[in-house]
Amino acid sequence: MGRRAGRLLARVTVAPALLLVAWLAVSLPLLLAGVFRPGPAICLFVPVAGLALWLGLRSRPREDPSGESGPADLNGRATPWWATGAVLAVTVAFLVLQVVMCSEQIIVRRDPASYVQFATWLTDHGSLPIPRMEWAFGGDDKALGYASPAFYEDGGSIVPQFMAGLPMVLALGGWIGGTQGMLLMAPLLGACVVLAFAGLVARLVGPRWAPAGALLLALTLPMLWASRSTFSELPALVLLLGGLSMLHDVRGEEVRSARVKAFLAGAALGLIVLVRIDGLRDVLPVVAFAGLLIARRHQSVPGGVGGRTSRGVQPGYPLAAGLAAGVAAGLVEGYALSRPYLRYLHASLDPLLVLTSLIVAATGVLVLLVRWRRTGPRLRALAAAVGRGRLPGAAGVLTLLVMLGFAIRPLVQTVRRVPDNPDDELNSYFIEQVQRINHMAMDGTRQYSELSLHWVVWYIGVPALLLATFGAALLVRRLMRGRSPEWLLPYAVVVWTTVQVLLRPGITPDHPWASRRLIGLVIPGLLLFTVFAAAWTVKRIRRLGYGPRVVRTVAGAGVVLLLVPIVLTSGAFMVSRTDQHERAAVRDLCARLGPGRSVVVIERATADRFLQVIRSMCGLPAARTVPGARPADVRRVIGKVFAAGRHPVIMAAEREQVAQYGPVTQAVRLRTRQDGRTLDGPPGGTWGLSVDVWIAEPPGP
Repeated sequence: MGRRAGRLLARVTVAPALLLVAWLAVSLPLLLAGVFRPGPAICLFVPVAGLALWLGLRSRPREDPSGESGPADLNGRATPWWATGAVLAVTVAFLVLQVVMCSEQIIVRRDPASYVQFATWLTDHGSLPIPRMEWAFGGDDKALGYASPAFYEDGGSIVPQFMAGLPMVLALGGWIGGTQGMLLMAPLLGACVVLAFAGLVARLVGPRWAPAGALLLALTLPMLWASRSTFSELPALVLLLGGLSMLHDVRGEEVRSARVKAFLAGAALGLIVLVRIDGLRDVLPVVAFAGLLIARRHQSVPGGVGGRTSRGVQPGYPLAAGLAAGVAAGLVEGYALSRPYLRYLHASLDPLLVLTSLIVAATGVLVLLVRWRRTGPRLRALAAAVGRGRLPGAAGVLTLLVMLGFAIRPLVQTVRRVPDNPDDELNSYFIEQVQRINHMAMDGTRQYSELSLHWVVWYIGVPALLLATFGAALLVRRLMRGRSPEWLLPYAVVVWTTVQVLLRPGITPDHPWASRRLIGLVIPGLLLFTVFAAAWTVKRIRRLGYGPRVVRTVAGAGVVLLLVPIVLTSGAFMVSRTDQHERAAVRDLCARLGPGRSVVVIERATADRFLQVIRSMCGLPAARTVPGARPADVRRVIGKVFAAGRHPVIMAAEREQVAQYGPVTQAVRLRTRQDGRTLDGPPGGTWGLSVDVWIAEPPGP
């Protein structure tokens, strides 16, 4: 019974990552060829997904005198049915709640709506870039522009800002259920994150702790918040957590199965770059890890150098090949379809590419040195000496000091950024507005990055953070002594990413918006360490001779203690709906505009919000007037539109702005709620959101 429950839990927690790998592998070539349509995509996806699931989920344990049988029993531990059932119950409950509370961010204000509009264009057209359709305005005109936030004007076309990974996933939902289908992909992906996280906890900590891990993550405000809207962190996390779990499952597999699973795991980790370009930073530890496996020729331990071995199994090579293929797919898409976005990010992307090259080169040198007869034995002797010495203990102490440093950082540093480009100036203005609303001192240069660890405390609480710090210190001590090898790669990825994010979050610091940086890996990673430390504590209590009833009571009380601060922060948000009724508002707008219209938006905020909405969802040409355009310029454009055989529509946020051009109609009157914004405290409550759109239809010549 335990073996079957463990096999089910092991398989169901990596299946989402395998399905994502299959979908992205099929979708990207079609998009690059300009034929990303439902027919070919789904026809190719079905067999590729079937093959990926068959290869990735089947278990072929090698013969082992000890009787251990790989992933079916989740790290050699019996899995009770209640644990598997509880994980599935938490996942389903989370999915149902998120579907009910799902937001409708389709009017472009921030990234979720931008992703929806990107995906809507792909759903209907299957190719990039987006044409400007200047012919609908009588040709080019100096008074018109076509760009809007997240949609660049480049080379006579419109290019979406982001990587295409998430929009290609959302497009599948769009083909199935239209805009609502796209929006519901967010709760589905969020539930897959919870499930994948439970699978990693089951493998690294134990299956009995998987329900607690799933519940802790599911109830955090960032997880609830992010999985109600279309954020790229969701598929990236599914790929990351699923990839790490697949690497763990390679342990104990026979040769051919181990190599195939290692390749699939590498592909899952590499394809994070297709979803988020900064995912390249997160997978750098995997490069070094693959090199370490290659250097140790006869090891078969992705997820644990120094664990069980099998002569002839070299998963380092397929892991490296899968990782390289996934990363290459992301870079090809970026430079072929999202180049303006990469140019915009060059200040951070160029150093990352240089760092990546250096790590790849250093890994290659390390492989050669370890495998060379003269240096290999000395390096291995040095590693053994380090494990026996005082460095493991010092590394544990250093972990505590680093976290202490982040905790006291606000006392010694105030992070500021002086605007030096239009985007920074707009960001500074936004921060000042949030400061004004919250009655704070006005300083648009403040970034509040020094509070990054405090952000973590807001969302997971002090008990979880303390346990996570203790767990991280304990793990680094174990790893340096050659113990708990299955933790090596997960530990490296979590620590590498967490330290960088805490040092420089690189995001507008209003909450809950800024929490998307934390949910990307910081919060799941720290909660993983928290659960490990809790399990370690319970084991110590058991070893002191206490009976099962006492041990279970302590474990249950510990989980409740961890949940209390999490729920105190997220409780109100859990039942608060935001960004509602946008679908109906846009549907009514498109109906009012009708066919044959060319829309000219003469006011900045409305153009930012609706330019791509009109193109993607209404299927109409849309342009905006440039700063400094005069009414005479607008009338000239109106005449050119009529000359092109179309009907002009002038659009703005207020009646008075369009009244001079013809009969006026209010096309949008939206009254809803949006997330509140805080800068120096946890988020609480919602703000009102009003969106008004007025249109004028000039009379014909």
